[in-house]
Amino acid sequence: MALRLIGLALKQSLPKTQLGGIASVHTLEKIGNRDIVGYGWNGTACYADRVDYPMPAVRFKENTPEVLALREKEKGDWKKLSLEEKKALYRASFCQTFAELQAPTGEWKQHIGFALIFASLGIFICIWMNVFVYDEMPVTFDEEHQKAQLKRMLALEVNPVTGLSSKWDYDNNRWKN
Repeated sequence: MALRLIGLALKQSLPKTQLGGIASVHTLEKIGNRDIVGYGWNGTACYADRVDYPMPAVRFKENTPEVLALREKEKGDWKKLSLEEKKALYRASFCQTFAELQAPTGEWKQHIGFALIFASLGIFICIWMNVFVYDEMPVTFDEEHQKAQLKRMLALEVNPVTGLSSKWDYDNNRWKN
């Protein structure tokens, strides 16, 4: 509460650039009637539920008369607070519990869904291109023409040092072991 009063005093007296470590004017307008209770995970007065940084800089809910009455009551003996009042105090400061933060969200289903959509789109494009874009395969791709081309390459002794002809035994007419 003290930081909020200081921030409001600075808001009226200093330009925006001189606010420095205190929450800026823009931030104070955004958080409304909520208490700044700490530094926060990035140094700004914002609320974020994070397991790795469990103490946000501002409280989750704005100050209402009910919450303020509970905060006054919590300054006394906590044994006099009912379980519902303790939960209301917790929910005024935090949006979720650790169990709620760590609960599975099911977001993986969305990622798998998008991956399957893109995969099916890719398959559809391949089929469409084979049907409507590409011509038929040339006749030289059938097995008969490939065997004829291999015989011609061996007859011309193509690349005799390290290539195909180096693996053919011309004396016995068979492949070398």
